[in-house]
Amino acid sequence: MRLYNMADSGNCYKIRLCAAQVGQELELMPVDILKGESRTEEFLKKNPNGRVPTLELDDGKCLPESNAAMFYLAEGTPLLSDDRLIRAQTLQWMFFEQYSHEPYIAVARFWKSIQPGGEEEKKHMFPEWHDRGYQALSVMERHLSENEFFAGNAYSIADIALYAYTHVAHEGGFSLDAYPHVRTWIDKVSSQSGHIPMM
Repeated sequence: MRLYNMADSGNCYKIRLCAAQVGQELELMPVDILKGESRTEEFLKKNPNGRVPTLELDDGKCLPESNAAMFYLAEGTPLLSDDRLIRAQTLQWMFFEQYSHEPYIAVARFWKSIQPGGEEEKKHMFPEWHDRGYQALSVMERHLSENEFFAGNAYSIADIALYAYTHVAHEGGFSLDAYPHVRTWIDKVSSQSGHIPMM
């Protein structure tokens, strides 16, 4: 399989981490979104949305969207339960990550630490991003105060989805000092067998 990938993207990292932990080798195909490489005619044939990550399967079919790609890779492994309710809970937290977490924590990180000049350009947006991002972290903290992991109380792709940007939240100007359960969970995720760092 090939992964069209940007090294410092948390969404790309999710797939690399999931693949490493299920024993799936990936050929990494670098795509620099800052240079418009995801908007070329050739790339848009693989992903009409013009974004990374995009996972290209062995038969040439392409699967965009990080959480969908993880769901595909994790099928039949311990990272995705075969229990109906736990699978639904896994999706619940993955939807939460994309709707309530990533749009604020990941976006703040992009403009502060990745896009040159981005912090100054988007300085008027940071208060809202931080407010919403801290709301998401508070939801996670409450859950983790009573649970070791996010779905079925076992490590899964729900944890990978939320870990990717949470563990680098400081790069977006977030502090995790007020979230001890989140910090403990980050340590648990980073100690899982097969873990690889983002960079």
